[in-house]
Amino acid sequence: MITIKLPEPAVTIVRRKQEMTSEETPIKPIYGFIDFHEIPRDKGGLLLFFNQSDELLFVGKARKLRPRLKKHFEDTVSPMRNHREEVAKISAILVDDPMEREIYETYVINTEHAKYNIEKAFYKD
Repeated sequence: MITIKLPEPAVTIVRRKQEMTSEETPIKPIYGFIDFHEIPRDKGGLLLFFNQSDELLFVGKARKLRPRLKKHFEDTVSPMRNHREEVAKISAILVDDPMEREIYETYVINTEHAKYNIEKAFYKD
């Protein structure tokens, strides 16, 4: 039996409004998120999308996390395109090795039953 231990998220951002101070520049929210800058730009890993009830909606992997995250909220082919308003929290787990990313992604999809991942789901509801 193989034991897989998922690394802890390096960053978690939540949907929130910016609380302005006089020195701050307003940040344009993207579907209610203003903290995309906290997600590493040039690091690889996994993105986990959760709803308000902390239910896992979708898991994705990327060579560069921030650009991939933005694509999920901008393009028309993302599996999240019809569910963007449902996302309340996003966690980023840093994983450098592409093979490890693949293993972790498949593992999380199937152990946590990610709601909108259908391609790598091997469980039956």
